[in-house]
Amino acid sequence: MVETSVLSTLGVEIIGVMSPVSICMSLVVLLVSSLSSSPSDPSLSSIRTAANMVYLEKPTDSTVQKLEGSLLNAFVFVALIAVVTFLLVLLYYYNFTNFLKNYMRFSAFFVLASMGGSIAVAFIGRFSIPVDAVTFSIVLFNFTIAGVASLFSTGTPILVRQGYMVCLGIIVAAWFTRLPEWTTWSLLIALAVYDLVAVLAPGGPLKLLVELASTRDDDLPALVYEARPTPASSRSAARLLIAGASSDAAEAAASGSSSSSHSIELQPLSSPPLPDPEAEERSPLMSGSRDRPEEAFGEAMMDPGIKLGLGDFIFYSVLVGRAAMYDLMTVYACYLAIVSGLACTLMLLSVVRQALPALPISITLGDLERLQLLLSNESKRLNAAVTELKELETVRVSVECF
Repeated sequence: MVETSVLSTLGVEIIGVMSPVSICMSLVVLLVSSLSSSPSDPSLSSIRTAANMVYLEKPTDSTVQKLEGSLLNAFVFVALIAVVTFLLVLLYYYNFTNFLKNYMRFSAFFVLASMGGSIAVAFIGRFSIPVDAVTFSIVLFNFTIAGVASLFSTGTPILVRQGYMVCLGIIVAAWFTRLPEWTTWSLLIALAVYDLVAVLAPGGPLKLLVELASTRDDDLPALVYEARPTPASSRSAARLLIAGASSDAAEAAASGSSSSSHSIELQPLSSPPLPDPEAEERSPLMSGSRDRPEEAFGEAMMDPGIKLGLGDFIFYSVLVGRAAMYDLMTVYACYLAIVSGLACTLMLLSVVRQALPALPISITLGDLERLQLLLSNESKRLNAAVTELKELETVRVSVECF
């Protein structure tokens, strides 16, 4: 039996995760570019949600006021995430599983019907698409029901489920881009820090949730993207899931003024099993045995592979969607930074073999790229202004000499 190399297996796993992430980010960029005008649009600052309930950014505010207010918004929002995540752990600990599943169904229905419907109405109005209200309502209702059924029913084709997961990410990310500029960037940084602490710190809410689900050999109450179908018997072996925020977290922030009851969660998976010494030279993303090829094949088929929390789709897309309000160069830079950070996280995941947060590296690189481009543009504008002043001074001296 031919051995599977580390690089080839790792490459397949990375492509299986990066492809839907890239599709989600690209569609969000197209949507934002079509429906939004500029990052300083006053209409964006007037939107009140759970993410800016403390400070409502105004164009007339000073830079110091915007910075302080955005940091305060981020702190309150992350605190809300922590409280609701601990509540989720408590409900899951006392076996309120049916309640959590029904809540997730309602959350998915709300995102597809309400938030998705609002975006569809704006898109129809923007491009003057001829459609009547009855037809639109019927199509939206069927689309929503089919989505909820696909996400939470067994036997659904994996491509259909993956498609609706990407749709959820696009819808929520598009709503997040409507937040004020300073609040958006502060929120992304704060969520990356929280993701790191909640997954890796002892006693972190996500770490507790992972360990609890692992001991019960059960699914986590969250929306997670699967690169390939996961057999029910391999739930406890889902060691390769990368932590991230579920759609419940995102929709609560994006629709805070419409529904304040939506919880906020981040989604990792269980702790890793002990590594097999015989498999050290094989792919770290696949398990197997060299002496028993038939068992290696069976274990490979049962390997759940890499899974990614839906919140990672959302916040990656928020970053590039917000960058789309500036120029395409910023979009390209942020996209490459996110993909590079995700690749680093996946490679690190194959080494440490435990659940890892997927936001910190990508968000940090994306913010640094955006800051670098912003400073570069400001430097070019200053240089142009200085050159213009020098030219005016030269003209003035020439006129005086004449």
